[in-house]
Amino acid sequence: MSLYYPRVSRIHSTWPPADDGPGPVRPTAAVSGIVVDPVRRTAAAGGRLLKLTFMEFELLAHLVAHPLRVHSRRQLLASVWDQEPFGDTRTIDVHVARLRRKLGPELRDTIATVRQVGYCYDPGARPRP
Repeated sequence: MSLYYPRVSRIHSTWPPADDGPGPVRPTAAVSGIVVDPVRRTAAAGGRLLKLTFMEFELLAHLVAHPLRVHSRRQLLASVWDQEPFGDTRTIDVHVARLRRKLGPELRDTIATVRQVGYCYDPGARPRP
């Protein structure tokens, strides 16, 4: 059985990156204490660098790029995992739980669960007491 990882193959097809010369690297999102830099593939929450897996980074970058938009689990599988959504979509729940744990108590509520639908990134969410 061979495994195919489409996002990884795309990364390797453009590696090493072209040298665009010196210049500032602008993060795509810097809201509510979360900063995602897709060029350097780093994410920071509340000023501290997060140690994320490949898919956790992809998921966080996708959610932060589309704030206040509700994403179903199937949509996340299709857009983040580049897979045709079939079978069990609960892998999304596991990745979101790990991501929330890494964001910490002050930012974990920015990824909101929309019951019976999926997840939404809400940069203005306040932590639960």
